[in-house]
Amino acid sequence: MTVPGWILNNWIEIFGAVTGIVYVFLEIKQNLWLWPVGIVTSAVYVWIFLHGKLYADMSLQCYYLLISVAGWYWWMRGRTRRRRDEETERQDEGERHELRVTRIKPRLALILLAVFAGLYVSMFFVLGSFTDSPVPGFDAFITSLSIIATWMLARKIYEHWFLWIIVNLTATGLFLYRGLYPTVVLYAVYCSMSFSGLREWRKSLG
Repeated sequence: MTVPGWILNNWIEIFGAVTGIVYVFLEIKQNLWLWPVGIVTSAVYVWIFLHGKLYADMSLQCYYLLISVAGWYWWMRGRTRRRRDEETERQDEGERHELRVTRIKPRLALILLAVFAGLYVSMFFVLGSFTDSPVPGFDAFITSLSIIATWMLARKIYEHWFLWIIVNLTATGLFLYRGLYPTVVLYAVYCSMSFSGLREWRKSLG
């Protein structure tokens, strides 16, 4: 198959990979536009993972659609709109204050660990018993950890980057095994960008 032919046959996956990279770049920069871009990316990957028989990952993308709306709201709510002082032309209430990056609390970490364990066991059982997924363990692991990481992102919790590093390394191997090569490239880039995000968000910690 020629390169143009391969691109034509895989253009949807390539488009999803490109928007996914843009999404992570905006995430690193803490840019509010990451959420609408994430909605587009997730919609594309619902279709991709459905056809790849990665059902937990497909369900994860549906979750991403919902959490993207919530994250958009939470990040917007973290901003306060102020009035402009007409005489001095100095922005007072016109300034916007971003939702601040925070460290995870021990109690919340334990709760999220318990949620992860519950999600993993449940998904592994469902995938192994009721679907034809060839990799239920890996599929359940990536999906469960990604759910936790995305929720932490929506709340701007710094440690979510550590989870993304684990997810992206595992996913790169899984998608290579499944032959989703543009997505392999995407997750390899994700992994590299996760380390950048870890460094950049650290600068925002109080």
